Amino acid sequence: MARGTEALLLLSDGRLPAGGYAHSGGLESAIRMGRVNDIEDLKRFLTGRATTSGAVAAAFAAAACGACLGDRLEDVSVLDDEFQARTPSPALRQVSRTLGRQLLRAMTAIHPHQLQQRLPRRLNHPVAFGAAAAMLDLEPDDAARGVLHETLMGPAMAVVKLMSVDPFDAHRALAELVPLLDTIAGDAATYADADPATLPAFGAPLSDVVAEHHAAEEVRLFAS
Repeated sequence: MARGTEALLLLSDGRLPAGGYAHSGGLESAIRMGRVNDIEDLKRFLTGRATTSGAVAAAFAAAACGACLGDRLEDVSVLDDEFQARTPSPALRQVSRTLGRQLLRAMTAIHPHQLQQRLPRRLNHPVAFGAAAAMLDLEPDDAARGVLHETLMGPAMAVVKLMSVDPFDAHRALAELVPLLDTIAGDAATYADADPATLPAFGAPLSDVVAEHHAAEEVRLFAS
């Protein structure tokens, strides 16, 4: 069974058949609207995503991991409800549920674990990610870092398909955000044993509106 760094790399790998590679995290619509035109715009987009939806996802992944490790599975359902309440966009709710389901399905194939039989059938992605991290014997801090990495890697990889951008520049933009991501992940890990109702609820209203418009587009390269 995978351990430590290897397990975290497996869970955060965009090639894991959980569907993340089909999503741009709102970047496709941001480019279409003219809000992202170059690498500096991409970095601003990633910073905004990290400090809003990324920070929320990291906190919920850490909390779900802590709940599973502590055998507090009743908290997993509460966490899922709390995350749902923090996701105003129906389109983003659907994306989150789909990615969560596909992630746990992938875990069933690559690392069967008895915990899966005790989890709710439909979980939002960050909650499912935290549960998957616990199945791999990872810690809440690992879950926070992993889901935050995945939250930003999707747009960073999508930009290469959506714009004429050097992939090295896209990775440089990610690398420059490492200190910020370390801080966000560290803060998120403090919620491992927190009351679900106290978890952060940083909003990104424009992302919610854009997600609804994107879902209605007849021609699109990415699902979100």
